[in-house]
Formats: sequence, C-alpha cells, structure tokens
Amino acid sequence: MTLADVALAVLWLAVVAYLLFGGADFGAGTWDLLAGRGERGRPVRELIEHIIGPVWEANHVWLIFAIVMAWTAFPLAFASAAATLIIPLTLVAVGIIFRGSAFVFRKSVPAGRLEELFGVLFAASSVLTPFFLGAVAGALASGHVPYGTVGDVVGSWLTPASLFSGVMAVLVCAYLAAVYLTGDARRTGEHALAEYFRTRALVSGIVTGVVAVTGLVVIARYAGGLFIGLVGVALPFAVASAAAGAASLVLLALRRYGAVRLTAAAAVALVLVAWAAAQYPHLLQANVTVQQAAATDAVLGAVLVSLAVGAVLLVPSLVWLYSMFQRESRRQGADVGTGPSADA
Repeated sequence: MTLADVALAVLWLAVVAYLLFGGADFGAGTWDLLAGRGERGRPVRELIEHIIGPVWEANHVWLIFAIVMAWTAFPLAFASAAATLIIPLTLVAVGIIFRGSAFVFRKSVPAGRLEELFGVLFAASSVLTPFFLGAVAGALASGHVPYGTVGDVVGSWLTPASLFSGVMAVLVCAYLAAVYLTGDARRTGEHALAEYFRTRALVSGIVTGVVAVTGLVVIARYAGGLFIGLVGVALPFAVASAAAGAASLVLLALRRYGAVRLTAAAAVALVLVAWAAAQYPHLLQANVTVQQAAATDAVLGAVLVSLAVGAVLLVPSLVWLYSMFQRESRRQGADVGTGPSADA
C-alpha cells in the first residue's frame, strides 16, 4: 500500500463519518418537514431539536476534514471537481448555511408564523443539501468530471446517475435519522415517539432498499464502469450492505434499538466502501489512477503525520462530546421512569 492509498483511505473514512453523523442530522430535518404543522408536529420537532442541538455543528468537522484531505492529497483532481461541480457545491454550501441559521433562529423566536418560516427553511435545506451532495457523488462516480480541466458545469451533474444518487442520499439520510431517533426517543422516555420513528424507519428502510435495487438499472446504463465494478470486485461489499440492511429491518421489527444502530450504519457505510472498491484504482475518469492524481510522497507524508498528531486531540474530543450527550439522554429517560430498556 502506497502513501496515496493511505491518504485515499483516510479521506474515505472522513466521507463515511460525515454520512453517518452529518447525514443523520440532515435526515432529521426531513422528518421535521413531514411532522405536520403547528402543535401536531411540535413533539417531533422538540425531540429532533433536543437530540441534534448539542452536536449538529460538530458533524461538519468531517466534511471540512474531507475537503482539506482532498485538496492536499489530490490537488488537481480536487480543482477539477470543484470547478466542474461549482453549481451543486455552491448550493450545498448555501444549504448548510441556511440550515444552520434557520435552526438557531427558530429556537429564538416566539411560536407563530416566524417560527414556522424558519422551520420550513431548516427542513427544506435539510432535504436539498444532501440531494446536491448526492448529485456531486453521482457525477464523480459516473466519470463526468474530467481530470486536469473544467468540464460541463451543468451537464456534468444533471444526469440520470447524478439525480439517482441525489435521491438516494436524501433517502439514506432520512433512514439513518429515523433509526437513530427511535433509540433516542426510547432513552428519553418518549415511548410514543419511539414507535412513531420506528414505523418511519421501517418504511424508509424498505423504500431505500427498493430504490437502490431499481437504481442499478440507471447505474448500468449511465455509469457502466461503476456497474462493472459493483458486480465484480465490489460485489461482496454490496451483498454485505444488503444483508445489514435486511438485518436492520428485522431488528426494528423486534425493537432492538441498540443493535439496529450498528447494522443500519454498517449498511450505509458498506455502500460507500463498495463504491470505492468498484472504482479503485481509478480516480475521476477511468484513465487517471489514484497514484497519478496524488501529490508527491513528501506532501503526503507531511499530511499523514499532521493528521496523526491532530487525531490525538480531535478523536477523543468528539468521542467525549457524543458520549456526554448520550449519557445525558439516558439520565433524562431514567428521571421520567422509562422502565426496562428495549435496547439490545
């Protein structure tokens, strides 16, 4: 394994982490949008705000880290992608800003029309942002971003493969959020909300699986190179993802909320692993390999050493942050007398 391979693996770990943590936050916004207006949807929104409020901004650490890794380890590929996909990437940035602003302002205004306005802005941004992120991923995976130059800034991402990828991103985020919120509601003693999100996790999981399988037709037609890899070297990862997804549905049906968090996360993470395996060793287009696109070994070595030093501070801090608020949720659940836990 070369330094370029190590850098790519680290970059991909950051992408996976952002999908599992940041993606779930986006998905929570989808359920916020579908919760209903006024008092009918207030319990759902209050749970979402309570759960994601303390940590939602921290999740963007993974996105920032992935961007920094991409431009330092694979500078020309990053420049090509950033220039070609300037429209969806700009919309992603705008969506993140709007979403964060709306989330804060909604909590600071009195109940009424202004609160509803910020709520709609938060929810809409939560849906559109992962869609455009998925469209970017689809453009990269289908080879519509040329290496070393600027491609079609419109046609590169307005393709069937990119649109399918955008829809899948929204569905995956919603599914992850429903799974996580089911367990979180149970921990805080909100049994009715736990059942509410359990039902939505089951439905969204089934819908996501059906769309993923039918979407293979789109991939085969419009991203043939990726499809060949998926049914070839990446097939074990794709099968493992499907198995983890099926196991998640069973665990949800059995109300094993602790275990299903792991299997649902594994199902989603394995999709990205399958994509990476299907495309490796090519980067962007089929005629450019990871080794060719990588920076010099001197640069990669410096980046990886800096990463190792930074990880000593970053990883424990994030683990402490997440675990602290998980413990707080458990204490609140105990205070309201939840009874025996259903987590496995």
